[in-house]
Amino acid sequence: MRYFIYLSYDGTNYHGWQIQPNGNSVQAELNRAVSILNGEPTEVTGAGRTDAGVNASMMVAHFDSTVLDNTECNQITHKLNRILPRDIAVSKVAAVTDDAHARFSATSRTYQYHIHTERNPFQNHYSYMPPFPLDFNAMNEAARHLFDYTDFTSFSKLHTDVKTNNCRIMKAEWEQTSETTWVFTIQADRFLRNMVRAIVGTLLDVGRGAISIEQFCRIIEQKDRCSAGTSVPGNALFLTGVDYPTHLFQ
Repeated sequence: MRYFIYLSYDGTNYHGWQIQPNGNSVQAELNRAVSILNGEPTEVTGAGRTDAGVNASMMVAHFDSTVLDNTECNQITHKLNRILPRDIAVSKVAAVTDDAHARFSATSRTYQYHIHTERNPFQNHYSYMPPFPLDFNAMNEAARHLFDYTDFTSFSKLHTDVKTNNCRIMKAEWEQTSETTWVFTIQADRFLRNMVRAIVGTLLDVGRGAISIEQFCRIIEQKDRCSAGTSVPGNALFLTGVDYPTHLFQ
């Protein structure tokens, strides 16, 4: 039987989601926990790859088991949480169809990037404070132009193994959550490596007046990562949602 695991994690202590040869990863910890529960080496497949230091308030992964077929999903959830470290938490486990795939069956993914504009020691861990004032109206106007494009090579990490850099963006918007805090929410059918952090970094260039909205559009059209802005720190980025067709769930 195939299961989806819904989990969250603090990415501070991990070299990203994917297993790394020289550092611990969220996937490695989840593999270890599921293998103990399954009674044999078991590999989980995630909905995507988050970079080093990036967090997730909702990630999805799948695994297969013949051992757990008669085990209630809430029992699997409880047992996994007893094995996993405290910075990884499973919220639920769901039985799915045999062809359901955490990565390839997903119809969209949502990320949020957090910014604070006033010095605050309690926000530094999960939010980023730019060292310059920002025009969020201009940043939102620039963000709306993301809907006009599908090729986001300019915001992709170089030398990746993907076959296409095309993505369909469904939402891209800055929202003010308090007098000094803002959140950028972006939803798409897929994301490229480093894409959200590069988009945010380039939008910050618009917000501080370093580039115009027209230049922002030209950067996308150039399909050149070197022309885009610097990637923002990963600690303020969260994967917040992954959507699937309802027919996958048993």
